[in-house]
Amino acid sequence: MFDSLTERLTSVFSRLRGKGKLTQGDVTTALREIRLALLEADVHYKVVKDLIARIRERAVGEEVLESLTPGQQVVKIVRDELAATMGSEQAGLSLSHRPGTIMLVGLQGSGKTTAAAKLGLKLKKEGRRPVLVAADIYRPAAVEQLEILGQTLELPVVSDRNRKPAEIAAFALDWAKQQLRDVVILDTAGRLQIDEPMMDELEEIQATVSPDEILLVADAMTGQEAVNIASAFDERITLTGVILTKLDGDARGGAALSIRHVTGRPIKYVGVGEGVDALEAFHPARMAERILGMGDVLTLIEQAEEKLDQQKAEALAQQIHKNRFTLQDFLEQLEEMRKLGPLSHILDKLPGGAKLTGSAQVDETEIGRALAILRSMTVKERLNPSIIGGSRKKRIARGSGTKVRDVNRVLARFDDAKKALKFVGSRGGKGHLPIDIPTM
Repeated sequence: MFDSLTERLTSVFSRLRGKGKLTQGDVTTALREIRLALLEADVHYKVVKDLIARIRERAVGEEVLESLTPGQQVVKIVRDELAATMGSEQAGLSLSHRPGTIMLVGLQGSGKTTAAAKLGLKLKKEGRRPVLVAADIYRPAAVEQLEILGQTLELPVVSDRNRKPAEIAAFALDWAKQQLRDVVILDTAGRLQIDEPMMDELEEIQATVSPDEILLVADAMTGQEAVNIASAFDERITLTGVILTKLDGDARGGAALSIRHVTGRPIKYVGVGEGVDALEAFHPARMAERILGMGDVLTLIEQAEEKLDQQKAEALAQQIHKNRFTLQDFLEQLEEMRKLGPLSHILDKLPGGAKLTGSAQVDETEIGRALAILRSMTVKERLNPSIIGGSRKKRIARGSGTKVRDVNRVLARFDDAKKALKFVGSRGGKGHLPIDIPTM
């Protein structure tokens, strides 16, 4: 995400860091380039104007011009102001009732139904007992889609094709109370464009169930149009926040950087992939650092703590300490790493990692090929790699749909990893082993 904007801003800051002292002319030139980069990223022009004005006010003062590290000071100022533009602090859900009610609204195609399921799964992992409500009775297969998602995620779904949406919402609220469910997530109907019938229906649902949260689900790839849509919805039903979907795609960043400033409504979650677990809480400060190429290590750590098997990590650490690292361990390490999502998403959260995205070093197909090769081996071969000779390599290559040279490459990478880990073990390393990113 934000690849083009990050590249432009990184280029500007690299030139500033190379200067021992900044003049007002240097700052003016840098601000002009930052302004152009933001406009090209489809950030709302009013947001750009206000953001540049705030940066200029701070950047031309003694704080920067008299600093020993003026380039770094400018980067800090831009980071702070970007975060402030997006809301500064994370805006969590405010569920004051029991059950709390979350009403998802938006245009057709923005991803409301999928977002409802993703939000339900996220809340379930946090210890909540959510229920999904299929209140979109117009779009073909909308109810079926939510029911299938609910079944997959083991979340109950309330639906009734014979009732009106407001009646479905009221029935679902009563059902949730009886079943001791503490969060009701309403998936409402959208249209191809904003119209009176849709807004009237949403107002009726709002009046019927008085939701704690009304979240607009908006497609990040629509740029400034997402801001206009948010403003239009907010005028009629008073939004409490926004879920931005498809932020992992070709979104240029305009929506993420503009919505809070223009509408006053915070972004609460962002969709970063098609998987049902690809929904992240939105942290303005972390997002600002990602935009500036500083990564987002905190989010990566949180994902690792949530998704990785800690017992496997402890067992692997013991194997390394005893110098017993095998291809079986190598396979399990790769499988654990894949739980964190595509490699490009991991690198996007590492400082400077975005520069590697798309290069041969992060080729997703190489990771998949390595997994196929390792899985084509017998358990005996994975536990004792020394027995893998020429005939076994040919069999493994046939079984994995690869070539013998690919098998040799994986074995070579394993040997490299084993040597490195042997050094870690000899140093007395204990505790959790960080997941490595192998390059084929």
